[in-house]
Amino acid sequence: MTALDEALEKYIADASEQTQYYDLVLNTDFYIPIIDDGSDIPVAERENVTPLVLESEGKSYVLMFDTEERVNGWSKEPLKYMILAGYEMIKYTPAGLYLVVNIGNERAKEFVPDEINWLKELALQNS
Repeated sequence: MTALDEALEKYIADASEQTQYYDLVLNTDFYIPIIDDGSDIPVAERENVTPLVLESEGKSYVLMFDTEERVNGWSKEPLKYMILAGYEMIKYTPAGLYLVVNIGNERAKEFVPDEINWLKELALQNS
């Protein structure tokens, strides 16, 4: 169980733990699957990368994982990913996009656009 899992469990059990969970989301480095453009340039050295966007039930999702093991476990095959702090991902998430943290895990969390906008305001205030 990761620190993010523990914080989510506390938040689910007690709404007063919300601040601790969201603060941890903003300050966690996430592994985010990206579209493989066939480039041999290491992801960390690229100027632009595009997150993998999945469509489900009319919604567009970007996936975020708090460990390398989880992103690799989800994909079942090698894939490229970028590592980005939660506050950076939130800051640059376009309107209407959903985020999912740790999909495929019992402690997965979906972030809806209104929630992302609220977190974006927090991230911008703290930057």
